[in-house]
Order: sequence, then C-alpha cells, then structure tokens
Amino acid sequence: MSKKPKLNLSSLLGLLLLVFSLWAINKELHEYNYRDVLNNLAAIPKNLLIASIGLTSLGYSAIAFYDILGFRYIGFSLSWKKIVFTNFISSVFSNTIGFALLTGSAIRYRFYSTWGISSLAIAQIIAFVNFTFWLGMFTLAGFMFLLNPLTIPPQLHLPLTSVRSIGVIFLLLIITYLLGSLIIKQPLIIRSHEFKFPSFKISLAQIAVSSCDWMFAAAVLYVLLPANISLSYLDFLGIYLLAMFAGVVSSVPGGLGVFETVVLLILSSQVPQVSAVAILGSLLAYRGVYYFLPFIIAAALLGVYELPQLRRIKK
Repeated sequence: MSKKPKLNLSSLLGLLLLVFSLWAINKELHEYNYRDVLNNLAAIPKNLLIASIGLTSLGYSAIAFYDILGFRYIGFSLSWKKIVFTNFISSVFSNTIGFALLTGSAIRYRFYSTWGISSLAIAQIIAFVNFTFWLGMFTLAGFMFLLNPLTIPPQLHLPLTSVRSIGVIFLLLIITYLLGSLIIKQPLIIRSHEFKFPSFKISLAQIAVSSCDWMFAAAVLYVLLPANISLSYLDFLGIYLLAMFAGVVSSVPGGLGVFETVVLLILSSQVPQVSAVAILGSLLAYRGVYYFLPFIIAAALLGVYELPQLRRIKK
C-alpha cells in the first residue's frame, strides 16, 4: 500500500509564495491604475517597446550568472537549467516585491534544497549573490560619480551636494575586494560567520556580470524616455544608479516611489523642456516592462511548478 505524500514545509512555502505573487500582481494593478499603464505603453513606439523588452531579457540573462558563479564559488554542481529557473523566479520576486530574505532567498532555499543542495551551501550562494549585486553597482557608480559627478537635488535633504565622494568610497570598496581575493587565501571569521574570498578570476567575473546587469536595466528606461530628452546614455546611467541606490537603501519594494522621485527631480533640473508628466509616463512604462512583465512570467512559472506538487499531495 503506497503512503500518502505529506505536505512538507518546503512545498507549503512554495504555495504561499504563489498566493503572495497573485496578491502582489493585484496590488500593483491597483496602485498603478491599469488603464494608465496601458495608455502610456500604447503611446510608446513599438520598436522602442520591443527594444526595452529585449534589453530586459538581456538583463535577466546576466543576472542568471549570479547563481551560476555562486555554484562555481562553492564547488557544487547542478544543472544550469535548474539554476537559471531558480535564479529568474527569485530575482524577479526580490526586485519587484522586495524583502529579499522572505522572497528571493526563500525561493532559492525551496528549490535548491529540493534538488539536494545543503542548507549551508544555499546560504553561501545567497551571500555570494548579494555580494555580486552590489559589486556591479559600486563599480559602475564609482566610476560614473567620480568622472561625471551629479549635483544632488536639494529636495532630497542629503548632507552632500555632489556624489563624487560617494564614488571614491565605492571604488575603494571594489579595490579592497579585489585585493582580498588576490591576497587573502584563508577564510575570515566575521561575527562567527566564515567568509572566504572568491578567486580573483571569479571576483572579476562577478563585477563584469553585475555591471552588465545594471547597464541593461538602465538601458531599458533610457530607450523609453521621451525622444526630446537630449541626454547621453552615460549621463543617464549616473542618474539611474543614484536613483537605484537610493531605492535599494530605502528597502521599499522595488524602490517604488523613491526611485521615481530621484529620477524625476534630476531630469527635471537637467532637461526642463521635458514635462514631468512625460517623464512619469516613461517611468510607469519602465515599471511595466522591467518589473511587472517578468513578475507575471515568474509567477506563472512558479504556478506551473507548484500546482502539480499540490495535486500529488492531495492524492
């Protein structure tokens, strides 16, 4: 007589995340007003909309290497299809919903543990992914803030008037990280946690992959901006990175509101001939393409995976 499958914690977590994703989709539609989203998207030339979707695909393809490099770092092997599947869903949930420990990290644990990866190894991958995320930000922002420093809008009420000093700090952190991976071979104990620097080759790969991720993400919004904004991509990249840094530090899901405020304030001061309404329309389209569309796909993939698990449990 066959035993009835039990509902384990991992399966329950997956089902809860699926329900949570459906709730979040409804919340996004409620906050944004889906008619406004559709109207703004309809006003964008189709070729630019297609280009933004293509750049979004390239961005999430770059993010997939976060986990691939993470497995190489810890010395474990897993099918690249499983890694990419897990990475995409967890990254989209973390980007859109926020609360990475409750979303992206939980999803990684749910899938990787199912496929035989130990809890310790999963924790190492999660830490590695988080480091990689910041390495690209610090590298790009460091160079952009140092070489082409932005003036911080006074409306933000920050103690700094320029981002140049922030750029210097970011680059010093990157140099320290690279020197550590090159020189320090023994694990470091930080607050009872063991940390081992990746090899210099992996560290460079982290920076390259993460930098590509940030550049593709910025390019998505750049192509959606009003055509009469006379701003080069590199100039806009610095604005985007500052806005994203403010959004991430704020811990607001997806930097919602914070990101838009910084972009709007800086662009309005640099290109006053462009109306704030037009910029907000582009930002809304960006939210739809880079966050909302991948979120629908990720939620659907999660449902396709989890619903058969539920059927087997009910039998």
